[in-house]
Amino acid sequence: MSNTITEQLQQESAPRLSPSLNHHAPVLEVAQLNVYYKNFHAVRNVNFEVRPGEIFGLLGPNGAGKTSTLSAVEGLITPKSGHISVAGYSAIEQPLHARANMGVQLQATNFQPELTISEIIRLYAGIYGVTLEKEQINGLLQDVKLLDSANKRFGQLSGGQQQRVSLLIATIHHPPLILLDEPTTGLDPQSRRQLWVRMESMREKGHGILLTTHSMEEAEAVCDRIAIIDHGQIIAIDTPQSLIDKNRDKPEVVAASRKGKITLEDVFIGLTGSEVRS
Repeated sequence: MSNTITEQLQQESAPRLSPSLNHHAPVLEVAQLNVYYKNFHAVRNVNFEVRPGEIFGLLGPNGAGKTSTLSAVEGLITPKSGHISVAGYSAIEQPLHARANMGVQLQATNFQPELTISEIIRLYAGIYGVTLEKEQINGLLQDVKLLDSANKRFGQLSGGQQQRVSLLIATIHHPPLILLDEPTTGLDPQSRRQLWVRMESMREKGHGILLTTHSMEEAEAVCDRIAIIDHGQIIAIDTPQSLIDKNRDKPEVVAASRKGKITLEDVFIGLTGSEVRS
């Protein structure tokens, strides 16, 4: 069994990272994606793309197909039909290359409890075939304001600190695409804002970011474009402000407004309904 992702990739014919990767071409393309769970059609002909240097939000109520779409992109489930391309690699035909070109941060991540933060970083860098000297690790920790916690174990960190470590691990191999699954859930306002700054920094470096969140404030604050999914279908896709402008006069959106000024949350409720989803 190969020890690193790099060694596993050598078993596939193409190089790990595309040397001709177009900085204007999408880092993620999802086309006509369909996902079934037995007879249940969870995702229906979903189409969207994420561009380099873009934070793209995928929003939807519980059970709308958001998680299934994200799982298909990550390679955790196999779609019934459709195409997923990551940095030019087919997620179906070249899954290792697709995964090597993405970084994933989940809502909660548990690392080896007996290891220090520095040891965790060195371990996961090695898995990706990235060699880091102690000075480089310290530099990364300094960048996320955790240098003083280098010798702490993961479980000793606060929720916000754990999210910073998790995001650092997810991006340690400099992937073109970063998937963030509700990364600020449970964080206090200061930690949430700090994570927003980190996301914006990654965008400025050219990473494409696919973000799922239940926070409309977050989506409106950081996303360049947003897709709203409901009942397995994309029902709207545009910039946050354009979504507000296009839908502000719809009766169901006006009825959802609580403050007089139409917000992205009002549009979301107006388009997907006010009924609580289980």
